[in-house]
Amino acid sequence: MLLRYFYDEKLAHASYLVGCQKTGEAIVIDPSRNLAPYFQVAKAEGVSIVAATETHIHADFVSGARELGAVYQAKLFLSNEGDEDWKYQYLEGLNHQLVHDGDRFFIGNLLFEVMHTPGHTPESISFLLTDLGGHADRPIGIFTGDFVFVGDIGRPDLLEKAAGIKGTSDSGARDMFQSLQKFKQLPDYMQVWPAHGAGSACGKALGAVPSSTVGYEKLFNWAMSHTNEEEFVHALLDGQPEPPKYFAVMKRVNKEGPALLKELPVVQEFNSLEPVEDFLENGQILDTRPFQQFAKGYLAGTLHIPFNKSFANWAGWIVDYNRAVHVLATPDELNEILQALHSVGIDNVGSFIDSGKLMEREASSLETIDEVTPLEIAERVEKGELHVVDVRNLTEWNEGHIRDAQHIMLGTLTMRLDEIPHDKPLLVQCRSGARSAIGASILKANGFKDVMNLSGGILKWQIDGLALADRG
Repeated sequence: MLLRYFYDEKLAHASYLVGCQKTGEAIVIDPSRNLAPYFQVAKAEGVSIVAATETHIHADFVSGARELGAVYQAKLFLSNEGDEDWKYQYLEGLNHQLVHDGDRFFIGNLLFEVMHTPGHTPESISFLLTDLGGHADRPIGIFTGDFVFVGDIGRPDLLEKAAGIKGTSDSGARDMFQSLQKFKQLPDYMQVWPAHGAGSACGKALGAVPSSTVGYEKLFNWAMSHTNEEEFVHALLDGQPEPPKYFAVMKRVNKEGPALLKELPVVQEFNSLEPVEDFLENGQILDTRPFQQFAKGYLAGTLHIPFNKSFANWAGWIVDYNRAVHVLATPDELNEILQALHSVGIDNVGSFIDSGKLMEREASSLETIDEVTPLEIAERVEKGELHVVDVRNLTEWNEGHIRDAQHIMLGTLTMRLDEIPHDKPLLVQCRSGARSAIGASILKANGFKDVMNLSGGILKWQIDGLALADRG
């Protein structure tokens, strides 16, 4: 048996290639939209990808299942559990098999058994894997998707908070409680292979270890200790992070079927400012440079989302999916940037602008954002001369914040601009200064003139011995 693990740090997404070396057949589990890594490994290991499956209709990334089925003729094994609202709608003409609890299918000599594990979503399933080719008569492990993570479990509130389906948080939590009773009956030796790691918004306390065992999770996963359903429901729903607003888009895209990559528009390159006014009026420009470069000179009206491991997440939060996107970046990063945008369903990328060439030519017409340190700005904050906007998550805010600051989580900033006063200079602040830099660009792009970014964030504020508001 062949088992390979793939991890996308930008999305904290784990996927797997499982192959039968005796027959040369392989399946991809919870595939990302970028299929190249799977085919590279399959070629190196001498197996062919003949099938794909996923544990549920994902909300945090665009699945590669349709691409594998439509372009590479892989057979799709997909859930037919849950209600009518969560059935796959793109399967006509594709080789596929809808599966239910207790169903079994083979990839070569590898046996996959389906276990319905609702809670995170109604259609969620897990796969128990037995290597019959290796003469095993019991499963070696379970692919849990967003059901059981290392140290955590899938959140049940996404359908309500992100997709707007009322009343599903409580019912999902109760389904999760029942699903966990099934999980607890599995042998301790079985390995656990989840679909996400630390940093994913599909849970609230995911571990950074890539895999675990059933026995270890029974001992140390907080959710396994609960035996009372009411207490479990309260504990599971309490403290869940804000779900990115693009999760609703991903649910729809993965249910209806994402566009095939060959159908996406060709990205054109521009080397002048001539089309920029039109880009800003009819679309949006993403400046992907590091903030230190952006702050020293940028095109008025552009949004700053630096290309790092958080890029895809913040792009999904901030980008308007209904307007064309134009990317300002270095040429050597363009393909990776497009890949990241496509991974969260931002497909309408119209053009690319070489940031190096453009910045050299247009330096005199650029705007800037001031960065200030806590010690430089604290007196003005204390006197009330500035309005502080804290863009951290709610849990961070509750742990301590600058006195009289206004809390607006970064991902919701574009929707709450009318709550921010125009009569004072603005100081945008987060934990370290990275998220607030994005927030400062959003405010500047939306007409706020005097905007500063707090360098070092609240961490530096505390290091410098400056006071926070009393908690509570």
